[in-house]
Amino acid sequence: MNWAAAAVLGVVQGLTEFLPVSSTAHLLLGARLLRFDDPGGVFTVMIQLGSIVAIVWLYRLKILRVLTGLGSDPEARHFVLMIAVAFVPAAVAGLLFSGFVKRVLYTTPSVIAVSFIAGGIVMLVVERWRPAPVVLNADHTSLWRALGIGACQTLALIPGVSRSGATIVGAMLLGLDRPAAAEFSFFLAIPTLGAAFAHDLLEARHSLSSGRVEEIAIGFVAAFIASAIVIEPFLAVVRRAGFVPFAWYRIVAGIVLLAALAAHWL
Repeated sequence: MNWAAAAVLGVVQGLTEFLPVSSTAHLLLGARLLRFDDPGGVFTVMIQLGSIVAIVWLYRLKILRVLTGLGSDPEARHFVLMIAVAFVPAAVAGLLFSGFVKRVLYTTPSVIAVSFIAGGIVMLVVERWRPAPVVLNADHTSLWRALGIGACQTLALIPGVSRSGATIVGAMLLGLDRPAAAEFSFFLAIPTLGAAFAHDLLEARHSLSSGRVEEIAIGFVAAFIASAIVIEPFLAVVRRAGFVPFAWYRIVAGIVLLAALAAHWL
């Protein structure tokens, strides 16, 4: 049963990681509904490695081009530097607050519900009144914009906010157009989720039983497949309809969750 639940949660992780709907919130709620025990949210964070590998695989040619061009290509060096600059705020915030987030916020569904609704409203407002885009290619994001996007990413420590949602909305407010904002969020996910995975693996290394490792492995594979499938359709929806459908999904999901909590269903 735990293996089946791990597979389901892996699919949920893969489908929601790069959508602005909060994969962490969906995993925490999914684990409650499936009665899947995840002490400290270790499984939740560690199966994100599947999504990281998926994005690296899909953008492997670009990543290889950047890595091989570091010694001679100024654009490659700028790409690495802007991602590094954007990563710093989340790294600092994670080191300072990750313990509190896991102990308190991860176990408070009302926080998720309110974050769902608030995030959806912010997305609707930004879609309607965002500044005219001046950056049409994620590679051309300036360092100060990258730092601003990274600062927005720190909000994703709150379950329900959504890492991709925070970075995409922040990027749009800072002048990136929708596809460029989404791509920047994808690239920023690599060091962010990689660092979260490494941190949790280090903390949990002594308590990982063989059964727990198997659950994580199953979740990893499911997350990889689901992430690899969802990214291109997501970009197509963004180009055609923007982020309004995801905003309304968040608002409705938040209201339903609040109603479920009021009725003591969760």
